[in-house]
Amino acid sequence: MLAVAIEKYQGRIDSQLREHLACLPVIDAPLQAAMTHGALLGGKRIRPFLVYSVGEMLGVDLAKLDACAAAIECIHAYSLIHDDLPAMDDDDLRRGQPTVHIAFDEASAILAGDALQTLAFEIISAADLPLRAEQQLALVRCLAKASGFQGMCGGQAIDLNSTNRTIDLDTLTQLHNMKTGALIRCAVEMALICADADETTHTALITYANAIGLAFQVQDDILDITATTEELGKPQGSDTQANKSTYPQLLGLAGAQQCADQLIQDALSALTKLPYNSQLIANFARYIIARRT
Repeated sequence: MLAVAIEKYQGRIDSQLREHLACLPVIDAPLQAAMTHGALLGGKRIRPFLVYSVGEMLGVDLAKLDACAAAIECIHAYSLIHDDLPAMDDDDLRRGQPTVHIAFDEASAILAGDALQTLAFEIISAADLPLRAEQQLALVRCLAKASGFQGMCGGQAIDLNSTNRTIDLDTLTQLHNMKTGALIRCAVEMALICADADETTHTALITYANAIGLAFQVQDDILDITATTEELGKPQGSDTQANKSTYPQLLGLAGAQQCADQLIQDALSALTKLPYNSQLIANFARYIIARRT
C-alpha cells in the first residue's frame, strides 16, 4: 500500500538525516540548528522514496540505499533553503513553518545550504559504505551533475531569468526538467547504480523518472492556483504574484491537467517493459498528480 510505504520511507530518511546531523562535531551550534531546521521541516520526501522504492524493487538491500537517500535529501533541503532567500523566490513559509532565513538570518541560511550540499557528498563518499568504489564514484558524478549547472542550479538560473517575462513551452519544459526533474531522475538513477541494473531496466526507469519529474512540476503549477495556503504550506498564488510563467498560464488549467495526465501515462507505459513488480512506483506516479500538497 502506497501510504504505508511512504510513511515507512519517510521515517527511515528522517532517522538517517537526524543521525548524520547529530554526528557533526560541535563547531557552530547555530549553524547546525539552521541545517537541522532546513533538513527536518518535513515534506513528502519524494526523492528518498524513489531511491528506496526503486532500489528495493530491483533487489537492493535498504542499508545500501540509505546513503543515497540521505545525500539526495540533503541536496534537496539545501536547494529549498536557498530558493527561499530574498534574492531568489523570497518566501517566508516552507511547509507551514518559517523558512531558514526567517527563523535564523540570511547569512545562516546561506551557510546552512552550503553545508548541507557538501554534507551530501561526504555521506555518499564515506569509506565504510557497503558499495564498491566504482559505484560510489558513479553516485558522486550523478548527484553532482543533477544538482549543478546541467541540472538544478542551471534550471533555477533559467527560472530567475524568465521572471517578469513570458517564455515558450519548450523553454518552460527545459527549465523544469533541470530545476525539478534532474534530482528526481537522479534519485532513480542512484538506485539503478546500486543495483547494477541492465540497460533495458535503466532505459525504462529513466523514462519513468523523466515523466514523473515533469508531471510533479506541472501539478505544482496547478496547485499554486487550486490549492489553499494551508494545503500548500506556503502562500497560495506565489508563482502568479512573482510573475512567473507556468503550465496553466501557457496551456490553461484544463490543458495543464491534460499534460500532467499524459506524462503519468507515459511513466506507466515505461514500467510495462520491466520484469519486476512495479505496482508501488506505478501507484506513486498516480499520486504525483492526485496530491493536494
